[in-house]
Amino acid sequence: MEQQTAMQLLDSIRRNMESCIYGKKDEIAWLLTALVAGGHVLIEDVPGTGKTQLVKALARSIGGSFHRIQCNPDLLPTDITGVSIYHPKQEQFVFRPGPVMSNLLLADEINRATTKTQSALLEAMEERHVSVDGVTYPLPQPFILFATQNPIEFEGTYNLPEAQLDRFLMKISLGYPDEESEKRLVLEPGSSRAADQLESVAMAEDVVSIQRLAAGCHLDGGVADYLVQLIRATRKHPSVLLGASPRASVALAACAKAYAFLQHRSYVIPDDIKISAPFVLAHRLHLRSEARMQGATAGGVLQEVLKQLPVPVALER
Repeated sequence: MEQQTAMQLLDSIRRNMESCIYGKKDEIAWLLTALVAGGHVLIEDVPGTGKTQLVKALARSIGGSFHRIQCNPDLLPTDITGVSIYHPKQEQFVFRPGPVMSNLLLADEINRATTKTQSALLEAMEERHVSVDGVTYPLPQPFILFATQNPIEFEGTYNLPEAQLDRFLMKISLGYPDEESEKRLVLEPGSSRAADQLESVAMAEDVVSIQRLAAGCHLDGGVADYLVQLIRATRKHPSVLLGASPRASVALAACAKAYAFLQHRSYVIPDDIKISAPFVLAHRLHLRSEARMQGATAGGVLQEVLKQLPVPVALER
């Protein structure tokens, strides 16, 4: 696939999503960035802001297989991965795949699932396969997990451990729509369910080709130095107990390449790193308790680090 064809497909996907998700152009752009980078996304916001509809719109647009899991404490790991059932006629166990066998998987309210069930997703997120009864089953390509959670309701929830948070490429929040978009939702009947009627404008195979093109974006040594210095600076900040991991370095590079590709560039510039960093790194930083008591936030700490870190200005391509 040529880059021009890839950009046309991405523009078609964006327009398709914007036709039913009103006033969320930036959030749609970041969801497409995650899609191009091939990374998982944690969407954290209050109920009713359109998190599920956003993911549905993306799934419909790319024409890939899509499953939704409503997480709750009764959910078992096998409800996600699938289970082997004995077939009397065949006199053998037959694997019945679970919803994880899809291109896009939506885990709604993931923090309502128990830690044991949450851990069932770890192998799928990192290795792109699942193991059931000692047999490994590869997941379809592409495979991306979108998980949602409510940031203000904690009764009956299980916080995601740092190891699982680290496997999400980025964390985004939708927020409330602007006044004009909310009025449009009220006046247009069925607009809140419009994602269910979307037609696909691309195929899952196209997404895989686009991901390969984006991965080939040039990352200059000077920009790579800037990225690594940023990651290491998060580990040295006095308010941070646990800084960004080496996995975060790889994730930020992948996200910056995808962002550059969406800007119609074949190379990464420092601004790609700076713009992507809050979405990729903030949820990976674990602050000291005394810093949190003083009102510090991961996002605020990250902005401090970005301001203090010198940006390379002269690069060779």
